[in-house]
Amino acid sequence: MIIKARPIPFRLYRFLIWPVLWFSRKRFNKMIINDIDIKPGHSYILMTNHFGFFDGFFAYYLCFSYINKKQKLKGLYSMSVKKQMEKKWWLKYAGSFSVDPGKKSVDESLTYAASLLDEPGNLLIFYPQGELESAYVRHIDFKDGLYEIVTRTKGNCQLIWSSILTEYFEGYKPSVYFNLLDCGTNKGFDFETLKRTVNKHHLQSIKNNIRYTREPN
Repeated sequence: MIIKARPIPFRLYRFLIWPVLWFSRKRFNKMIINDIDIKPGHSYILMTNHFGFFDGFFAYYLCFSYINKKQKLKGLYSMSVKKQMEKKWWLKYAGSFSVDPGKKSVDESLTYAASLLDEPGNLLIFYPQGELESAYVRHIDFKDGLYEIVTRTKGNCQLIWSSILTEYFEGYKPSVYFNLLDCGTNKGFDFETLKRTVNKHHLQSIKNNIRYTREPN
């Protein structure tokens, strides 16, 4: 049996975002987000690369500082490993629900995620890699969980990808680059096309943000 989310009312999240914004100003030099269209009347899957301790912070910053300003969100959810949720009981009140890799309950977790996305205004934070890797890997490996969630979602759902990269350059504090990509919706969804498009975008993001010189072929 999965542990379902029991999030606090979304209107109360505004009291949580101020510490996030304060911390971002103290800890980082710049937070740069490129502009994309956020579709009205949809739910959203926010996919990002999974590379470190600050992943959740970056995702929440992106949700509140950008997506929620474009289209008002109603609920914010994420999938967490069941063992972690059993140790950290408060996660369910922040919108987390459990997944237990390798167990039969995985199917229940995927169906539950899809049911949340049937409601317009809900957003699911999702890490398709399923494990931590360097932000600068040259290939993003997508696990099948994303396919299962998207194809089970009956409502209108927009897929958004962000290649999140950090760099110091001239500063003593790092700058963060949120390289957003509109990946379309669950209607006419093609998993292989999505993987190719995201990986092409991720490579280009690295070239745009990190390198000043042309790499040899």
